[in-house]
Amino acid sequence: MKPRKKKWVRGAGVKLKSKAVSLMEKKMISHLTCIGFEAPGVPNARKMKVNHEILKAKLGGKAAGLAELDRLRVPISPAINLATHLGQIFSGGDSLPPVFLSTLKKALMGMESKLGSQFGSSENPLLLSVRSGSRVSMPGMMDTILNLGLNRDIVESLSKRNPEKAWFWWDCYRRLILMFSSVVLGCDRHQLESTLDHIKSKNFYQADSELSPEDLQEVCKQQLLLIRDRGKAFPEDPWEQLSLSIQAVFRSWNNERALHYRRIHGIPEDWGTSVTLQAMVFGNLNEKSGTGVVFTRNPSTGEKKLFGEYLIQAQGEDVVAGIRTPQPIEDLAKVLPQTYQELVRILKKLEIYFKDAQDVEFTIEDSKLYILQTRSAKRTARASLENLVQFVQEKLLKPRQAVDLFSYQEAKALLHPALKPTDQKAIGRGLAASPGAASGRICLSPEAAIECQRFGEPAILVRQETSPEDILGMSAAEGILTATGGMTSHAAVVGRGMGKTCVVGCTDLRLFEREKRLVIHQTELQEGDWITLEGSTGQIFSGCLPAEPVSWTPAAKKFFKWADDFSELKVLANSDTPDQSRVARDLGAQGIGLCRTEHMFFEKGRIQDFRKMILAETPDQLQKFSFRLLEHQRHDFDEIFELMRDLEVNVRLLDPPLHEFLPAKDDISEISILAESLGVTSASIIQRLGNLHEHNPMLGHRGCRLGISFPEIYRMQIKALARAYADLSQKRNNKMTLKIMIPLVSGAEELRLLLADLKSVFQSELTALGAEKIFRRVKWGTMIEVPRACLLAGEIAKQVDFFSFGTNDLTQSCFGISRDDSAKFLPLYLEKSLLRSDPFEHLDVEGVGLLIQEAVGQGRRANPKLEIGVCGEHGGDPKSIGFFSKLGFDSISCSPFRVPIARMAACKEKKKKAHRERSRRIQGSA
Repeated sequence: MKPRKKKWVRGAGVKLKSKAVSLMEKKMISHLTCIGFEAPGVPNARKMKVNHEILKAKLGGKAAGLAELDRLRVPISPAINLATHLGQIFSGGDSLPPVFLSTLKKALMGMESKLGSQFGSSENPLLLSVRSGSRVSMPGMMDTILNLGLNRDIVESLSKRNPEKAWFWWDCYRRLILMFSSVVLGCDRHQLESTLDHIKSKNFYQADSELSPEDLQEVCKQQLLLIRDRGKAFPEDPWEQLSLSIQAVFRSWNNERALHYRRIHGIPEDWGTSVTLQAMVFGNLNEKSGTGVVFTRNPSTGEKKLFGEYLIQAQGEDVVAGIRTPQPIEDLAKVLPQTYQELVRILKKLEIYFKDAQDVEFTIEDSKLYILQTRSAKRTARASLENLVQFVQEKLLKPRQAVDLFSYQEAKALLHPALKPTDQKAIGRGLAASPGAASGRICLSPEAAIECQRFGEPAILVRQETSPEDILGMSAAEGILTATGGMTSHAAVVGRGMGKTCVVGCTDLRLFEREKRLVIHQTELQEGDWITLEGSTGQIFSGCLPAEPVSWTPAAKKFFKWADDFSELKVLANSDTPDQSRVARDLGAQGIGLCRTEHMFFEKGRIQDFRKMILAETPDQLQKFSFRLLEHQRHDFDEIFELMRDLEVNVRLLDPPLHEFLPAKDDISEISILAESLGVTSASIIQRLGNLHEHNPMLGHRGCRLGISFPEIYRMQIKALARAYADLSQKRNNKMTLKIMIPLVSGAEELRLLLADLKSVFQSELTALGAEKIFRRVKWGTMIEVPRACLLAGEIAKQVDFFSFGTNDLTQSCFGISRDDSAKFLPLYLEKSLLRSDPFEHLDVEGVGLLIQEAVGQGRRANPKLEIGVCGEHGGDPKSIGFFSKLGFDSISCSPFRVPIARMAACKEKKKKAHRERSRRIQGSA
């Protein structure tokens, strides 16, 4: 048998086997979809048996919305969708192969048959819009071209055949020239628009509709001359226009504004955009035509009322561009009452179907309504939450569904003021450590911030990096900006805890404290100048920009109560002061998971007493200053316990190294005051400061090591706790659970020694107060924050009632990275994909997570009643919460302003957990 000859055909500039071409055609056809019409051999969206999310992933959000509209029999203009998969292929600028264009022609022939018009015809032309469409809305980030399919010969022929429509056809043509030339040919849009402005000015026209057909013809002529003068050529062939437009819109996925938008909103780069070719309907046809955008509910407040605008005798771009002043949507009821009533009916139908507020674009052509697009409305976080509560009340959603539909980003935005929209450009950018908008006068020291507050002026504390001694200045400031530090640096952690707007790690920030000035990139500012921080994006602006305040509404309280009802994890707050505790309780925290006692010492009088206690040289001095500090701490504990009287409070004993509380060796004034109060020389104080200095404090004399070296410090704190807890129990039936936590243990031996001493002191104090019965209510535990403690967790668990993982320090010690210095190189690691994410923002499950998993396993085996929680910043990160949930944690604790996000995450994780268990049961039965 003779071998058959290979048959070759040409396609896309290369030789391909006929079989290969057939496969390519099949592939191309599978990624083309007809919407609103049928074409032989081309898939139809109405027949796709998939849910809306899958449809969006394939067709893009815009076309998926059209497909749903078609299923609902809502009036649409037919369309052809080129799937997102093709966008991934062609977004790099590759030319469209002939086999693809031939497949597209088949689909277009079906559209022509449906409408009775023909693409490129000079008698009854089919005009197309070429629109982009990612699976999530990216408003205005990518390109669109309207009125495609016209050229000068076609327009002249149509104008002669029907002079009454001459204005309309020339208007469509000048719009095509403008959009095609700016999008595809890269011409300056403003220069092209100036030709229209010139003729309007010359003839004293106010509106575009006042131009004559001859005026519009002259505009087109001038625009084409401008294009030619720049060495470009506007194609006369409609098919060439279409091919080039498709490529340009695919390429717009990678334009600068789209890239920037995706980075901000975390949209994956590999999603790509689809392209939708939709038959044009003409809002600029006559006075019974128009275009508009309408939201089914108010996007700012969430009010159940239509909110939108429209323009008569206009195309959609006119509304967006602001060329003309649109009218409120309610006025359409007077102009075209029947069309308006039909629009209202359709909008109600869409809300019921999508179970969400919709953002709808429409066009009216000679009184006939067409819906061009529907999508989930972009709105403020407050409006989104109000809508979800409304939909539950209207029986469109169940509470659990409503919680699932509210995003973490929205929850974050809900709690903080945001900048009002502004055209002002940012002068710099850092890491968005704590959200919200804050304006104030630049203060380069804590003292300056306090002084600023005293005079009623808002302050922005600007530092190289903050330290515990800056706490008062941070408290006085509206916002915090640092040149160094990462997402869990001191400034970031404390800023979030205080609910302060905070931007850290601004590498373009240079401070000149002596000259009382700073430079951000190329902008020089003086102390006292106004500056604005946008903590949600990390942007920094010069001057004072207006913000929009946000309040915790009744709807928010109701919504997050639903989240709690479906959650297993207890959500606690990291809170160090009565004010923070009050905020935490208001935001739904079920107690305090970390109360850092060191922050109670930094008020002016207290810091002096603490320094004196550390440096005391006689027993009398030690007793005197210890008693003063005991009363200070007892007062703070009294207030916090009163606020949390029916919840739980987990108090961590002193953790930072002592030198952080002491003056610098060159601070002669403070040293002299200390020396005089202690009756010693300044030289002896300086020598003592030298003895306490540490080269690497993170790994040095801190945590439980302080309790062992300076037992009087922990004993003082324990006595203060005992007295405050006894006070609370005597006021009323005490339901508060007190937990006492010893930090930075590395083995069971340290715990054994400390717990024996501290429990004895605590019990003795209660006995002296006649409250010994409440001793059994107290739980004793430790922070697991060094690798050795994880590896020896079984022995440690035998000594305690609970573990609380300090994931900030555990991450530092596991990686060998200081979180305050990581901003210098972590961005490069992320850019080069050496790390998947910042380990101080999202828990490193592969490394740190293994240590935690080992510790949990050992701890639970050694002590089945062991309670396990986390109190690092990862306790407020949804991704990390998922990991803690899988390991069966009892609680998570985070900054007060991250509590709502944690409550949502805890709810969603229970649903995932139930799904996993259901899948295991199904697999087991199979």
